[in-house]
Amino acid sequence: MRVRIAIPSKGRLYEKTLEVLGRAGIAPTDRRERALYAPTSDPEVGVIFLRAADIPRFVEEGVADLGVTGYDCVVESEADVEELLDLEFGKVDVVVAAREDSGIRSIDDVEQGTRVATKLANITRAYFESAGKPVSVVRVSGAVEVIPYLGVADLIVEVVETGLTLGAHRLRVISTVLESSARLIANKRSLSEKREKISEIALALKSVVRARRKKLIMMNVPEKALRAVVGKLPAMSGPTVARVEAPEPMWEVYSVIDEDEVYRVIGDVKRAGARDIIVLPIERVVR
Repeated sequence: MRVRIAIPSKGRLYEKTLEVLGRAGIAPTDRRERALYAPTSDPEVGVIFLRAADIPRFVEEGVADLGVTGYDCVVESEADVEELLDLEFGKVDVVVAAREDSGIRSIDDVEQGTRVATKLANITRAYFESAGKPVSVVRVSGAVEVIPYLGVADLIVEVVETGLTLGAHRLRVISTVLESSARLIANKRSLSEKREKISEIALALKSVVRARRKKLIMMNVPEKALRAVVGKLPAMSGPTVARVEAPEPMWEVYSVIDEDEVYRVIGDVKRAGARDIIVLPIERVVR
């Protein structure tokens, strides 16, 4: 039974989604210009290309069994879907911003009836209601950064990645509404009817996420330094040690470590006596 995955057809999540699917072994094939559907390297899996904002509704309705889209899109759509995995890319914030020259510096300064321009009307309305600040939501479809200077609204709620665009328009972030990243979501009925295949896909994607910040470090260690070197190595389940055929007693030691530990670990094991140190990328980690 074929599983259909909806992924963004363009935008900030498109390229990264294709990369992650490829590393998981389910890359789209025969991707034609303007095509809405593509088979993948797995004959049981197909990909549908949709607007990121539309994906939650299409998954809810069963047009697709799975979807990859931003958490902000899931929340805004209010779709009844199951979140399976945080894919940990496409990280952005949904923020409230005001003109730098306005007197609004925090959410506490927002008065009842303040006009707020946004593409994310549901998120915006829910946020201000929870803060006890009833506002007037102005739904817009284009760029919102200029809105406060046109007199259409006093605040904006917008998705930001770096904040540079807000700064260029002399806007100040006064509050963060939510933090978003790409999520794998599922149709609830599909979870029951296609559970085995969906679990297989989720596991493949999870293994890619786990491996993203991991490195394999390998080294040769003289026997006299083995205990000291092993003591310097963090590892998922302990380092692997194998005897090396060499004129002097020698061991090959390798371990999986976090990327941000590589610099420190290399220095530590080198000083402890390790030699011939190699660091390699890891494609997937399956537990």
